[in-house]
Amino acid sequence: MYNDVKVPKANRIGDDGFGFKFAMKTLAGGRIGIAAQALGIAGGAYELAVAYSKERTTFGKPISQHQAIAFKLADMATEIEAAKLMVYRAAWMKDQGMDYASASAMAKLYASEVAMKHTVEAVQIHGGYGFVKEYHVERLMRDAKITQIYEGTSEIQRIVISRGILNGELYLPILGGAVESH
Repeated sequence: MYNDVKVPKANRIGDDGFGFKFAMKTLAGGRIGIAAQALGIAGGAYELAVAYSKERTTFGKPISQHQAIAFKLADMATEIEAAKLMVYRAAWMKDQGMDYASASAMAKLYASEVAMKHTVEAVQIHGGYGFVKEYHVERLMRDAKITQIYEGTSEIQRIVISRGILNGELYLPILGGAVESH
């Protein structure tokens, strides 16, 4: 680490503060990629859980026919769809040249938490087989955990989102624009 290093202005790239802003924009873009990865992990766990729940039988019927499992699958499908829309929205905002820092943080936060939650549910649906490597859901659960950590932990995403709210930069279309302070 360098301390008290002076770089002549002629040798700098960009204006004062350029490096930090560039790094933050790079992180915001990367968060969309991590959110998409988390979405794929959640979707994979969901598909494995659905398939297994149709194959495994208890009390004379597939476990997918038991309300407890059917409700888990319904919740998984709903939350994965919501995460997908958040990821698409953040990517669209980036493509449109809009400020997408809060949107990418929200997508990364939500998608990674959905991935973790639903890979755990997929393991639960698989029962004892959920920890057997041949069924793959245990690997997806481990993969989901890392999406909550890199490109900024879930706690860091909450800091980014709350700053967007408090600075009036967070665009919420359902509310008609940025959150205004009173």
